[in-house]
Amino acid sequence: MDTSALLSRKNVAASKAAILVVTVAVLLGAACPLLASTCASLRELKLQDTTITSAQTVPAVPAGVLNSTLGSGSPAFCRVIAQVKPAKDSDIQVEVWMPAAGWNGKYQGQGNGGFAGYISYPEMTAALRQGYATAGTDTGHKGTPVDSDWSRGHPEKVIDFGYRGIHEMTVKAKAIIKAFYRAGPRHSYFAACSNGGREALMEAQRFPEDYDGILAGAPAYQWTHLLTAAVWNMQATLQNPASYIPPEKIPAISAGVLAACDAKDGITDGVLSDPASCHFDPAVLLCKAGDSAKCLTTPQVAAVRKLYAGPHNAKGEQIFPGFAPGGEDGPGGWKVWITGSARGKALQVPFGNGFFSNMVYADPAWDFRKFDFDTGLKFADQTESAALNATSPDLKKFRQRGGKLIVYHGWSDPAISPFTSIAYYDSMVRQMGASDTQAFARLYMAPGMQHCDGGPGPDSFGQQGNTQPADPGHNVYAALERWVEKGEAPSQIVATKFEGSPGEARRVKMTRPLCPYPQSAKYKGTGDSNDAANFECVVAPR
Repeated sequence: MDTSALLSRKNVAASKAAILVVTVAVLLGAACPLLASTCASLRELKLQDTTITSAQTVPAVPAGVLNSTLGSGSPAFCRVIAQVKPAKDSDIQVEVWMPAAGWNGKYQGQGNGGFAGYISYPEMTAALRQGYATAGTDTGHKGTPVDSDWSRGHPEKVIDFGYRGIHEMTVKAKAIIKAFYRAGPRHSYFAACSNGGREALMEAQRFPEDYDGILAGAPAYQWTHLLTAAVWNMQATLQNPASYIPPEKIPAISAGVLAACDAKDGITDGVLSDPASCHFDPAVLLCKAGDSAKCLTTPQVAAVRKLYAGPHNAKGEQIFPGFAPGGEDGPGGWKVWITGSARGKALQVPFGNGFFSNMVYADPAWDFRKFDFDTGLKFADQTESAALNATSPDLKKFRQRGGKLIVYHGWSDPAISPFTSIAYYDSMVRQMGASDTQAFARLYMAPGMQHCDGGPGPDSFGQQGNTQPADPGHNVYAALERWVEKGEAPSQIVATKFEGSPGEARRVKMTRPLCPYPQSAKYKGTGDSNDAANFECVVAPR
């Protein structure tokens, strides 16, 4: 036999076998991306301005076993910890978590509340359980959400907090995900509330290529004006000791608002469907027979009026909207954010003081009592707005690449005026036109909801991992995904109010449709007013 011919036939057979193996591998890889050799191998991954300090597999946490970071019932995953230094004074800590099995092919970025300084482990764990690869960052510093000392004398760290930290997290996370699965995410999403809502809008405005879908809750997007408003509130309630409103008087204010406006929507249920139409004058609570918990003194009436009016400059021009009536009382109401459990104990105090004493003036002795709302705000805008404000209404690049944006805000928010989200949406309409805006953006105003959740109204609609059926009709995040992935724009989303003590099975107290702005939910006039089916979305006359 011709040996060369035999070798030739063997070579052909071997080549066919090799092609078959490669073809099968490619097909399998398309259906299920191949992992890197090990999670630990990512320790050697080289990324710009980045040092990967740890890459290790974290074992699953069985149901019923409590883990301090992961809770109970979490899958095994690859945990990558990275240090990112895009500037000389940067030290951005990033964590990327990737399911060891069952990855859904998507990436979900996490945001931060307050002044950040931490990584959002609970939100990352929730995403991991649903099959997402996920990432979080401290945005370049360590601290609590009410701590801003880190920013004094560190302008690069303010930039990292303002926008660079989230963007760096996103870019690095996508590269790490691609290295691990040998395929990047099919779709990328970002969902967060408060400062996280500001981060969300900053991503859409500055980095339209980062995310396909963005969910922005109660966005603190006009940061310099928001914290100027905090100083306004502090001056209104703290500058004169007689103006302070103690916690025992908050129920009287709430009762006065409900007496004036609750029935305007045709239902007396403790929830204002349209607070913009409520014109409550706190003077009706003026004490007539001595001070008590059921009335307000003259200085207290003046203070409450200022809280509803919002800050104005010397010319009488509005600097930032005031608070909407409704939701003053309750665990997440004024006592927490505006007036405090005692004088000077409200959350607005460390935010207002911290922003101006550390970020703006770098002066620990700065005194809010001496703040001037003309010169002070002007200086804050000149020095900090470029890094911190996410006010641009021009999202054409985000829209053109197919991005989808949903904003939501509670009408009873005592931390960030709900009128600000309406103002931002209206600015997009003026910039891009109504039809172009509606092609990629939605705004949902939630009656009776306080800051991000809580309050007397329905406050559970999938916005922050709240338990809800994962269908787009009840879950705003699911509605966002369907819009991105199937092109089906959301309409009304049903929100639920649950009741029951911790550890008990949650019971449904009421449901109410959230309508895309400028529509709002109107009671049809018949049927159970606690049932969303008896409401319709209409455009209310103004």
